[in-house]
Amino acid sequence: MARSIYDHFRWTTFRFAVMRPDLVVDLPLRLPNDPRPLPVRICEGIRGLVMDGVLAPGDHLPSTRVLSTQLRVSRGSVVASYEQLEAEGYLVAAAGSGTQVNPDLRGLHRRSTTTAAAPRAQHYQGIDLTPGAPDTAGLANSAWRSAWHRACVNPPRITDPLGSPGLREEIAEHLRQMRSLLADPRQVVVTGGARAGLAELIQVLCNGSHRLTIGVESPGYPSLRRVPTALGHRIAGLPTDNQGLDPASLPTGHGGKRLDAVLVTPSHQYPWGGSLSASRRAAVIEWAEKVSCWIVEDDFDSELRHVGAPLPALASLDEKHTILLGTFSSLLTPALGCGYLVVPPALVHSFAQQRRATGQPVPAIVQEAVAGYLSTGALRRRTQRMRQVYRRRRRTVIDVLGSLPGTTLQPIDGGLHAVLVFNGSEEDVVQRCRQEGVGVTPLSTYWGSNDAEAAGIVLGFGSHNDSTLVCALKIIASAVTEHSRTPPR
Repeated sequence: MARSIYDHFRWTTFRFAVMRPDLVVDLPLRLPNDPRPLPVRICEGIRGLVMDGVLAPGDHLPSTRVLSTQLRVSRGSVVASYEQLEAEGYLVAAAGSGTQVNPDLRGLHRRSTTTAAAPRAQHYQGIDLTPGAPDTAGLANSAWRSAWHRACVNPPRITDPLGSPGLREEIAEHLRQMRSLLADPRQVVVTGGARAGLAELIQVLCNGSHRLTIGVESPGYPSLRRVPTALGHRIAGLPTDNQGLDPASLPTGHGGKRLDAVLVTPSHQYPWGGSLSASRRAAVIEWAEKVSCWIVEDDFDSELRHVGAPLPALASLDEKHTILLGTFSSLLTPALGCGYLVVPPALVHSFAQQRRATGQPVPAIVQEAVAGYLSTGALRRRTQRMRQVYRRRRRTVIDVLGSLPGTTLQPIDGGLHAVLVFNGSEEDVVQRCRQEGVGVTPLSTYWGSNDAEAAGIVLGFGSHNDSTLVCALKIIASAVTEHSRTPPR
């Protein structure tokens, strides 16, 4: 039976109510009767609803006109309140749908006396400041979609064991323009990312049987330093300072101490942020030639330089002993799972032989899409745009954390992370941040042992929008101020 006109009108009205954010949200807001200005009291009320979980991330708020009518206050007071909460990172202006609670505030709730002592869930849902994570907003533009569409419509078949010839040529061109490295495409190997590339390289260097000893920077990137030991090889810590790896610490081979390879970050030491000077680069290369050791150059985010132009790759100074390890994770997204190696001519045949047995680590469609995207120049244009965004967020980090008593903010010359060193309990600061909904990484994890030389935290500033970042940084500043100790004069 057909619905009546009344039924149709009732259904249409209900659907319209769901579509309009200002009709589906009714704030249980009660303003305290005190002499403080109205905007301050409104801010406090809305902030409390967010902290108590009454307003969830992504919830839409009434329009300023509707809320002012409900509260019987001037619209200007509500507008001022919304603007203040947006500046604090609690609210965001959603294009075309009014104002909403910041979707990135998941996990940011006020602790109650009944839940404060309860164990926290293992799956973290707060503002996750994972070091090195990029901002992927705007990535899926027309160039990105077109590249993937073409790759999916005409799926390629890759017969070269080292990867798509087209992608290897585009990677060589990318390195020429962005890293001043003249790489032969025939020496480029497409990998499944930095860790997968390092694992493949180790298998080639050990020839399936020889147990290697690999020097790793201490502190250094935890994910990569775990790869050799996971494959049954040994690692040896190499001291670093604000200028990167100390060449004087490299073993000369006397007394049985010998390294088969060293994993270094010459353009942007992780996590300190320093860069190898020209003299240190020359010293490392001279050492490698003298002791016949491979240099594995981890070039993880060298294109994202905030101070000056990107530094030339170490591989541009030495083709015989240096292997460049690269990835598109920081420039595009870690979800891509695509990277590359630039290997010396002596290793090309060994890689090809191993690949004939193990196959391609990156799907052909992914390789074709990345090649198409690079060929349009879209990656270079995106890198230029994102440098401006990251430089602005870097300045925000410096403004909020750069002058806290009893702390030292390490120089942020490049990359997407910052290191804050302080005098106090690292564990207490990390726990306090997590309780307030912000996830940071303990600095001690970068030593991979109990030999950490400093207490501090490592935080990424690339993946969240500016308002969310400000909110998170204020929580970090409060936690560090509370738990750090100012050294006596």
